[in-house]
Amino acid sequence: MKVKDISYIAIMAVIITICSWISIPFTIPFTMQTFAIFSSLLILGGKNGTISILLYLLLGILGLPVFSGFSCGVSHLLGATGGFLFGFIVMGIIYMIFEKFMTINTKTQILILCLGLITCYTIGILWFSIYSGNSYSIKSLMLLLILPYIIPDLIKMFLAFLVSNKVKITME
Repeated sequence: MKVKDISYIAIMAVIITICSWISIPFTIPFTMQTFAIFSSLLILGGKNGTISILLYLLLGILGLPVFSGFSCGVSHLLGATGGFLFGFIVMGIIYMIFEKFMTINTKTQILILCLGLITCYTIGILWFSIYSGNSYSIKSLMLLLILPYIIPDLIKMFLAFLVSNKVKITME
């Protein structure tokens, strides 16, 4: 791996951190974190984007306050919203797999990111359900954990496309 790649990975992990701090409290806080995850994958590609997500999570596990609300630690990762954080990794892996076997253009990127987001939502719901002792129905979990976030996440995806196209041009 080149020094340039390592630098970009580190920068994106910092951007994910900063975006996770931009937070509006809710059941699961509204953050700009998904914008940074989308941007990381679009700018760095599947492999390096996923590494930047893993680096971000590792920093939080090691005790740096990188998660929403300036929180950190394994307990945050294993808490009620931890499934969404693990979902980010899976989103990156999905992007990496598709990138390896498909021609990447805007249409495929949108499809891959939407598939990754759906997977992230699914992991988050399942995790929250187990964490809460299965005391919620799937319908109520979807109303609580997914419905309020769909439109904002799609807007963040659109913004990530705009930003990533400009950033990729300057990186070349």
